[in-house]
Amino acid sequence: MNPSLKFLLAFIISLEISLKASLVTNLLVITFALVYLIITRIKIKELILLIILPFIAAFTIFATLFWFSPTPNAYYAWNLSTRIYVYTLTIACVTRNNTATDFARSLEQNLHLPSKFAYGVLAAINIIPQMKMAVKQIRTSAMMRGIYLSFWSPVLYFKAILVALNSADNLAQGMESHGYVEGQRRSTIIAIPLTARDWVIFFTLLILVNISLFLFK
Repeated sequence: MNPSLKFLLAFIISLEISLKASLVTNLLVITFALVYLIITRIKIKELILLIILPFIAAFTIFATLFWFSPTPNAYYAWNLSTRIYVYTLTIACVTRNNTATDFARSLEQNLHLPSKFAYGVLAAINIIPQMKMAVKQIRTSAMMRGIYLSFWSPVLYFKAILVALNSADNLAQGMESHGYVEGQRRSTIIAIPLTARDWVIFFTLLILVNISLFLFK
């Protein structure tokens, strides 16, 4: 399915589920998302993490509404706690088999967002490994001088910001040297198709979710 449509589908479903309470719909979406992830051959370790990591937030919400509320309500406790898994698993489905580059290209080609936005997203994603390496170098050089910079040290982040600003300037110069001009039409190296099949899947799933929302509680 087209990356942009997958993102829009997950966003709309999450928004509708947030506005209307339906425990049955939450469970159906969770089941469908798990089946999709298994069909696309997700690693068992990743699947277990997707189930375990949101459990803390889900359990906290359930405990607050059911055990520590002056008026306990089991239905709303289950409904709000399962929403955590809906959000987590739908985002996992969006990112499944889609790279950040494909997603950025899809936003530019299919949703017609400005090219500077797409390239900005790609630049931000690709600069993360460099920033991690820069932070390690800053901490190592500080330790060689007998200074320990903790994770929450303002000095560490101030120096990291300076590195980021320098990297941003180098990136801008590199894009200009490769012929990038803001606002100008650019050729497409790799096209991200948006087919009729994608639209059929999009509207079918959206309609089914809306039917479930209004039929089941």
